[in-house]
Amino acid sequence: MFSMYKIFFTNRSLKDLESIDPATQKRIAAKLKEYSAEPLKYSKKLSNTNLGSYRFRIGDYRVIFDIDKENIVILRIGHRKNIYK
Repeated sequence: MFSMYKIFFTNRSLKDLESIDPATQKRIAAKLKEYSAEPLKYSKKLSNTNLGSYRFRIGDYRVIFDIDKENIVILRIGHRKNIYK
């Protein structure tokens, strides 16, 4: 049995999440749970690390995060057209 990573949200990422419609929030939450088993398998390393080190793609949304030991630290969540600005 492999260990799941724990997911932590920054205050900023919680604000981001609150601004998204509830149906999409649920989808993002479900995917994060799924991805937390093997985050590096589903993520892409970001070339510009100002925002964070990695990102998940969940539909049109991007979840920017860092990995710290057994923790996934969610830094930003946003629509792909706005998240990198």
